[in-house]
Amino acid sequence: MSDPVVVGVDGTGRSLRALTWGAHEARLRGADLLVVHALPRYEADFPFFPPGRFEEAEARGQEIVAEAVALVRETHPDVAVVTEQPMQTPAQALLERSGRAQVVALGAKGEDVGNLLLGSTVLQVVGHADCPVVVVGHASAGHDRVAVGTDGSPDSGAALALAFEEDRLRGARLSVVSALGLPQGWPRHLLRPLPPDDEEALRRRESVEAQLTALLEEHPDTEVSLDVHHAEPLTALGEASHRADLLVLGSRGRGGFHGLAVGSTTHRMLHLAGCPVAVTRSRSAST
Repeated sequence: MSDPVVVGVDGTGRSLRALTWGAHEARLRGADLLVVHALPRYEADFPFFPPGRFEEAEARGQEIVAEAVALVRETHPDVAVVTEQPMQTPAQALLERSGRAQVVALGAKGEDVGNLLLGSTVLQVVGHADCPVVVVGHASAGHDRVAVGTDGSPDSGAALALAFEEDRLRGARLSVVSALGLPQGWPRHLLRPLPPDDEEALRRRESVEAQLTALLEEHPDTEVSLDVHHAEPLTALGEASHRADLLVLGSRGRGGFHGLAVGSTTHRMLHLAGCPVAVTRSRSAST
């Protein structure tokens, strides 16, 4: 049996959207779907756990998992579903299972209260998982396009490889986006036209094309477009996300603080994107 697609569920609408996305991904990959719902850590929290509360949480968890299984069987009856209810935090449960997963999917915000935009579980899983993580905030379909952002960094190289694979599974078009930033004083929300002899753009295009060479040899039938812009990355990626069914990003690019597991652009795109966002890391960053 191949490694599964893992989905975290907590009964919220966003986790059910992630479940639907994960079931579709499992069907595309010919994989099982592992549905995970984390229960309170009874032993660790016992001195502070009101009598009967754990039983209530366990019963509610069974309802959530049963709802998830029923939804998958209704929408994707050919996908085999396995369920687990570990007594761990949601982040611990998903991170532990990421080592044997093809991909982990979760909703943009769950019941935990951490980061105001995303939820602490999302940030922990995206930053430390051993496999690609897809955050489903907005469902998107029908564009027949996968978009990927790259700046020539190792993590963006991993993002390109994942994007080609996701594109192959869907038989879609692949849009490669590379944003150079804007000159000081230029309106941040605008894309600046590139003159034919723009040296910075030519260097970036050559760098990205070098990254694409081996991938195009492996996927000769993939329809690829490459757009290099003088634009803020958030602007270029945001526009691309509204015309795609999936946006693929590296966990961090060239800039920012290297002690952070998730770069600022990726962090903000998890909240701003108009489609599900897949985040991956280079092998060197994962070790």
